[in-house]
Amino acid sequence: MSLRQTGRVTGPRSAVVVNPSKVADPEVLRSTLRRTLAKAGWPEPAWYATTLDDPGRGQAKQAVADGAELVFACGGDGTVTAVVSALIGTDVALAVLPAGTGNLLAANLGLGTDPAAGVQVALEGGRRRIDVGLLGDQCFVVMAGMGFDAMMLQDTSERAKKRIGWPAYLFGAAKHLLDRPMRVRIRLDGGAPMPRRPQTVIVGNVGRLQGGVRLLKRAVPDDGRLNVAIISPDTLFSWARLIAGVASRRERVPKMETFTASRVEIYSNRAQPRQLDGDLVAPGKAMKISVRPKALLLCVPQPDADPDLAYDAAAAAKRAKSS
Repeated sequence: MSLRQTGRVTGPRSAVVVNPSKVADPEVLRSTLRRTLAKAGWPEPAWYATTLDDPGRGQAKQAVADGAELVFACGGDGTVTAVVSALIGTDVALAVLPAGTGNLLAANLGLGTDPAAGVQVALEGGRRRIDVGLLGDQCFVVMAGMGFDAMMLQDTSERAKKRIGWPAYLFGAAKHLLDRPMRVRIRLDGGAPMPRRPQTVIVGNVGRLQGGVRLLKRAVPDDGRLNVAIISPDTLFSWARLIAGVASRRERVPKMETFTASRVEIYSNRAQPRQLDGDLVAPGKAMKISVRPKALLLCVPQPDADPDLAYDAAAAAKRAKSS
């Protein structure tokens, strides 16, 4: 991506799509990023602020039209997903600068809530083409879900997230542990319908939840396949066993079935809450999900071929603090 001009190497032309409401001091972020990129020989980035009417898709498209070769997405889950939707199928790289309480893609990159680590990862040049999940004209790169996980997001307040970070989701989750399970039929790659009574169905491209918990151990972000987790605890004890199984990385987790597929259809007898990459979408009775292989060029920690996107992110964060 770098180019040679007048005998010196400069970095790619970059742009920042930022959600100002998620950044404590946008001007500090701007001056810090400008200074860090200039030190590395990169041109000054262009800046595009999101709005209530456009959370980032239009701004990212404009950045590409203006010549950006790399786009920094700075905000929460909605901002990152909106930017992803504009970069699908292009050679423009996405770099994530987590803000606020962070987001799911940042968690899977091991970036936490530190924008400086995201800048360092972009500067060090790790690039990887990953798959993108599609739900109609909407997309996701981490995971989609129907049921409990979306209800948890729905009942977690923005105030709580700002005060205590991702643990705030635990309070939203506690409200729904003993909810009535869904009645669903699930079809994988056009196969026979599988009737189930789960609390939630999660379709993932990569495996980490907030807090670094790895739910889908076998998820590979660029294999053209999606991982499906059907989660069906029905008592507090079965929830405890499931959580313990996920936390200890057991091969088989009680009350959780896992599959892989490139097409996933979920049908419910009634409208259910739904989410894409930690962002709520309209409730619905169905989710028909497909995958677009290697559709997004993503900045990742080195080595960029490791199955785990977060490989050595801690080392990048340390280098960012020392630079």
